[in-house]
Amino acid sequence: MPEGDTVWRTARRLHQALADRPLTGCDLRVPRLATVDLAGRRVMDATARGKHLLTRIEGGLTLHSHLRMDGAWRVYDPGERWRGGPLHQVRAVLSTADHTAVGYRLPVLDLLRTADEDRVVGHLGPDLLGPDWDPQEALRRLLADPARPVGEALLDQRNLAGIGNVYKSELCFLMRVSPWLPVGQVPSPQRLVALAKRLLEANKARPARITTAESRADRRLWVYGRAGKPCLRCGTPVRTDGLDPSGQERLTYWCPACQPDPASPADQTY
Repeated sequence: MPEGDTVWRTARRLHQALADRPLTGCDLRVPRLATVDLAGRRVMDATARGKHLLTRIEGGLTLHSHLRMDGAWRVYDPGERWRGGPLHQVRAVLSTADHTAVGYRLPVLDLLRTADEDRVVGHLGPDLLGPDWDPQEALRRLLADPARPVGEALLDQRNLAGIGNVYKSELCFLMRVSPWLPVGQVPSPQRLVALAKRLLEANKARPARITTAESRADRRLWVYGRAGKPCLRCGTPVRTDGLDPSGQERLTYWCPACQPDPASPADQTY
């Protein structure tokens, strides 16, 4: 699941493959960009901003993409077979003499002026993995609505940028709070912000996300993806709910023993 660490890693891979090289080919497979040809322009850099990817191109242009739930960029050597999915899922192809970057299942793909990047990322809060990280500002934004459920507040990219469903569930478990607890009632909320930063920093260069310090594939995460399985801390079956606090279809996982709260939804499922 693409979250801030995944997007940071993707941006680094794109930067290493494309930056400071002229494009030898460009194929943007969305209707509004179908006639755009950036071949001959140099890629200046690729950077992450929260869950957004900004690929800056010579001439003051930025190719903006967002991975959302299952989007991905893959980088291939010349002649290497593309393996990221069927061709009809390809939304973007950027080629240099040395590499080809292929964007699969990209729900967001826009070309804008670099000077207008704030139009797509200016609303974001401090980036957990960015140079603008400001823990005090992130905490201020997180607590601005103290009655808001902490899980919902963590997912709001206007508070702090980079957290998705996995880290939402894992952070609430590590803090021993229900995802439905009002954020204003979270003990030591500054610790929550610091823990979020520490987890994303620890995982940004790892191929597999780990929050437990375990290397086994079935024990890398405390609760996420473990519905019905024993809690790794207390043995109680982990529960899941198919809706996040705002009603969107986002899975939340929690241990009812380690994270008790009467505000948890009544329709809990395994």
